[in-house]
Amino acid sequence: MNEFTLELVLAALCFGYPYVMAWYWIVGGVMFQVLRERREPPFDQPPTLADYPPVSVLVPCYNESRQVDETIAALARLAYPDFEIVAIDDGSSDDTAERLVRLAALYPRLRVVRMASNGGKATAMNFGALAARHELVACIDGDTLMDPHALTWFVRRFQNDPLIGGLTGNPRIRNRTSVIGRLQVGEFSSIVGLIKRAQSVYGTLFTASGAICAFRKRALHDVGGWSPHTITDDVDISWRLQMSGWRMAFEPKAMAWILTPETVRGLWHQRLRWSEGGTDVALRAIPALFRRRGLRMWPIWLNWFVSMLWAYSMLAMLVIWWMGGLRLGHFLTLEGFGFFPGQAGMVLAFHYLLQAMVAASLDRGYEHGIMRTLFWVVWYPIVFWLLQATTAVVGLPRAVFRRGPRGRWISPDRGFRE
Repeated sequence: MNEFTLELVLAALCFGYPYVMAWYWIVGGVMFQVLRERREPPFDQPPTLADYPPVSVLVPCYNESRQVDETIAALARLAYPDFEIVAIDDGSSDDTAERLVRLAALYPRLRVVRMASNGGKATAMNFGALAARHELVACIDGDTLMDPHALTWFVRRFQNDPLIGGLTGNPRIRNRTSVIGRLQVGEFSSIVGLIKRAQSVYGTLFTASGAICAFRKRALHDVGGWSPHTITDDVDISWRLQMSGWRMAFEPKAMAWILTPETVRGLWHQRLRWSEGGTDVALRAIPALFRRRGLRMWPIWLNWFVSMLWAYSMLAMLVIWWMGGLRLGHFLTLEGFGFFPGQAGMVLAFHYLLQAMVAASLDRGYEHGIMRTLFWVVWYPIVFWLLQATTAVVGLPRAVFRRGPRGRWISPDRGFRE
């Protein structure tokens, strides 16, 4: 392959992939709205259910002293008639365990499970599932504030589709004081929700949100529960459930308010963990893709594979640009292309803004003033596309060559692991 052809392929992949994916997500998101959301009542006015089966809410906690009181208090206000709260202290080194014991005396629905040492979130979730009394299990992080009606929406979806083994809810950002926090408001409000809507329509989800999700215990039992050998337990359990024959879906009205990293360092470590963990799951899933139940995961796996090609193409293009075109000069003279593209960049920016506007309009019923986040969303390509590319490039070799324990990390997720 000559230089010109190589450079043209790189340019087409680097700028073509975002074009194609923008329309892929837009079409899927609009289909979800038309098929499922259009005639639904508002999230704070759930319909009356014919039956209200009991639900167990699992809350894994590791050093959550500053957040746990607020988290449990929010759960106690859930507008659902029959539920229990199972808080799992994962060997905290602060006073989380003592706080949970005091909270149990205040809230009769709360039970506390204490682990002797820190085993990681997946291990804590497995202990909680064993202690849970009910078939339907909702899961949140120790710093998550669950919306009062979230359980009702989860249960309604389970009742309407017996093939659903797991549901992912709709996390919203509650810390918005820094620029990094505001950028993520735009990301979660205008990007993540659109992608999950589209994936739900197309048939498979890449991951449930670990901050708010729900499962049937029978489905968890079928796949052996959460794996302590992965650093992204939510991605891992989502893939294994779907490859075992269960369906997963997005329930946007099951909302929760979460904390996110507010520093560049924290955001980098969080996204690197996500990239490394997602890559590890996708690579380990390859043998299962050729079995009958694994065939359904091919679209989501190919999407991951192409995203990796895109990330490494971006790296190659950066290297070529840094070399100044001295030896590979054709690349920089391709009309409309370059590391800082002209005409191609303008078209890409227009498509991205269109995607953000569609996503924000779909989400406007869940958060007042969401259209104002478009100011922050316009910076998303500069910050998060480069972040996604670099974490993918770094995460792949880390996932391939990592040895030893994978699943221990500190919550709330500031991206730092032990």
